[in-house]
Amino acid sequence: MAIVTAKHVSHVQATVVCAKSNGIQLRIRSGGHDYEGLSYMSAVPFVILDMFNLRSITVDVSSKKAWVQAGATLGELYTKINDASKTLAFPAGVCATVGAGGHISGGGYGNLMRKYGITVDHVVDAQIVDVNGKLLNRASMGEDLFWAIRGGGGGSFGVILSWKLNLVEVPRIMTVFRVNKTLEQGGTDVLYKWQLVSTKLPETLFIRAMPQVVNGTRRGEKTIAVVFYAQFMGRADELMAIMNQSLPELGLKREDCQEMSWLNTTLFWADYPAGTPTSILLDRPSSPGDFFKSKSDYVKKPIPKEGMEKLWATMLKFKNVVWMQWNPYGGVMDRIPATATAFPHRKGNLFKIQYFTTWLDANTTEASLKMMREFYEVAEPYMSSNPREAFFNYRDMDVGNNPSGQTNVDEAKIYGSKYFLGI
Repeated sequence: MAIVTAKHVSHVQATVVCAKSNGIQLRIRSGGHDYEGLSYMSAVPFVILDMFNLRSITVDVSSKKAWVQAGATLGELYTKINDASKTLAFPAGVCATVGAGGHISGGGYGNLMRKYGITVDHVVDAQIVDVNGKLLNRASMGEDLFWAIRGGGGGSFGVILSWKLNLVEVPRIMTVFRVNKTLEQGGTDVLYKWQLVSTKLPETLFIRAMPQVVNGTRRGEKTIAVVFYAQFMGRADELMAIMNQSLPELGLKREDCQEMSWLNTTLFWADYPAGTPTSILLDRPSSPGDFFKSKSDYVKKPIPKEGMEKLWATMLKFKNVVWMQWNPYGGVMDRIPATATAFPHRKGNLFKIQYFTTWLDANTTEASLKMMREFYEVAEPYMSSNPREAFFNYRDMDVGNNPSGQTNVDEAKIYGSKYFLGI
């Protein structure tokens, strides 16, 4: 295995040609969050093409467009946009260290998606290097390939060099809040109501629900707290009026709401303490994190309270950190056709779930993976079915894989139907 850290387009082209001519498999790293480490492993000889040096960003305020290279992080992109305009943004994810290449090509999403959709809905051009080392843009690659790289994963079709993006408008002041409801405080009831209203709220309002295990009121006791994270494209008083009408059960208070710029909301979503300078968005951590496992699901019908209670009971059995994220759909996500891009999960979804667990001791890896699979199994009756859908950017080897390391269409259909629904 070798690693190529390309500093120029020609380095990418040379690497592709060299790998092809020598029968060596190519692994491309530009996403920053490869959940299963697929950029780092193969059953056959391979080379890693690392794109982190290709990170230039240009923003044109007059046309509301930007070019971003694959190795630039979301934090760098958000900072560059904000430097150019306080009322433009890009609807991507909340993890600032994710690279634009993988995040966008896999259909990355964020808290602006109910208003503006997801990343691939705003890609208007791209530069890629194909299998023969040719540099292509939208015109020369053709509309079929341009369609495929918007949600189908760039690494399957070539090497993504850069994206041309439509930027979106945001108000100068936005409002966020974070409110906890434990089971003892009626968290299950509030979350059930959230399922009924979260997709019907104004599309300028995004409320994520995050059930997690926390310490109870008694020593050694554990319980579930549902943390509601919200972002509203407007002022706090208007948000309070909406919440009092649509979800009064949450008990939101005016002092729970914080008004801030769009760039500062990215710090809020990353759980940085108040007063953290926005320059932290430019950090590119290089040290490995904890061991973790993630899974995903799509929900079409509200999960009944007894189903939620089964989920809580399973979460409380974990010996390590575990949480879920419930990300609401509705809004523009209901209006963009499933076939508009290679990202098909659109109308008909109430929300997307991410399951996540972390642990520190490598000796507990097998037990942790077994527990996560049990959790996923307990959730199955309440999730999408035929197929049980999954999110491509939360790659999960349990959903299906090619154990041989070689492309196998029959094996690929197993997980392809779940990620892409046969489009």
